Amino acid sequence: MIISPEKEAEAGQSSETTRFDDGLTLECGEIIAPLDVAYCTYGQLSPAKDNAILICHALTGDQYVAGRNPVTGKDGWWSRLVGPGKPVDTDQYFVICANVLGGCMGSTGPKSLKADGERWGTSFPPITVRDMVRAQARLITHLGIDRLFAVIGGSMGGMQAIEWVVTYPDRVFSALPIATSPYHSAQNIAFNEVSRQAISADPDWHDGRYWAHDAVPARGLAVARMMAHITYVSEKALTRKFGRRTRRNPEAAQEGAQLPAAFFGEIFEVESYLRHQGSSFVQRFDANSYLTITRALDYFDLAADHDGDLSRAFRNCTTRFCVVSFSSDWLFPTSQSRALARALNQAGVNVSFVEIESDRGHDAFLLDEPDFERTIRGFLEGARLHYVAAGEIHAG
Repeated sequence: MIISPEKEAEAGQSSETTRFDDGLTLECGEIIAPLDVAYCTYGQLSPAKDNAILICHALTGDQYVAGRNPVTGKDGWWSRLVGPGKPVDTDQYFVICANVLGGCMGSTGPKSLKADGERWGTSFPPITVRDMVRAQARLITHLGIDRLFAVIGGSMGGMQAIEWVVTYPDRVFSALPIATSPYHSAQNIAFNEVSRQAISADPDWHDGRYWAHDAVPARGLAVARMMAHITYVSEKALTRKFGRRTRRNPEAAQEGAQLPAAFFGEIFEVESYLRHQGSSFVQRFDANSYLTITRALDYFDLAADHDGDLSRAFRNCTTRFCVVSFSSDWLFPTSQSRALARALNQAGVNVSFVEIESDRGHDAFLLDEPDFERTIRGFLEGARLHYVAAGEIHAG
């Protein structure tokens, strides 16, 4: 999606883009060139460049972590946590959030133009979470930052946070992987495949070249979002919010309805909610990006590179960790966070683990959860004390 400067100015938040003409060599061996990385920053980078925090976004997130998002017109997805005096305090820290490689909010992805002027589309090469992190590292180096005080992320963002430590162990002082896992489970791969099939089955898919037909596979992409959103919430949260309540179906009066009028007369509120989630998602996300990023998630398995021994991925790691899970998250359950914490312990890494009691499911990390906010604030304050003691950051 192209965001006009006027729209950004109106929102009071602008995104910058850095281009690397030499591109990036991917794990698959292909080269993406040029490489664009779109990002937002909050707060001020200290003269010593020792107060930087990188926040990594989830699957359908973007670089607008705080402030006003110029596309949606809503607050940034983590405005609750990022800002002056907030748990991620921009009075102290310089916060960076970049749109991931493969995304559709300014970083190079399937919607981007290749050197020949054509869109990548389905010819966009397969990428991995490590490729995403390596693209971010190019940006961090470009900004003159040698070492990050912290890398923080939830869900897919948490995978990136872990990958940062594994790929660049000397560049991360502390890490906060939240509601995530060191691998993508078979169940999650299955959900992603259903979503991808919904997109490719849409009559407006046109083998992934929908833009050439002035079309968007909106129905398939909406169904993909609806499917995913169900996994983000818990049964208890859906029951509390919607139960079995119904309302009048706005499609009941549409011409050409083939089923009995009684069937169309009402709709469950949870159905209406999911349809809204799907239709609003289509307006801000690209179908090819969805396919590209979900496949990258499916590939993620840190232990696979270490003969199945996850602890070996963190050998000689000096990064301080806080692993956070939520009790009702069934997409990335607490057992997977415990496995990560256990592997870190086995590797001798300084790690704390917290399970937040919440009935709101996976999305709890995006919502108002006071215990979670206290955990984030407490860990960063504690890590900062150790950072100062180690002489890696100025106390002022």
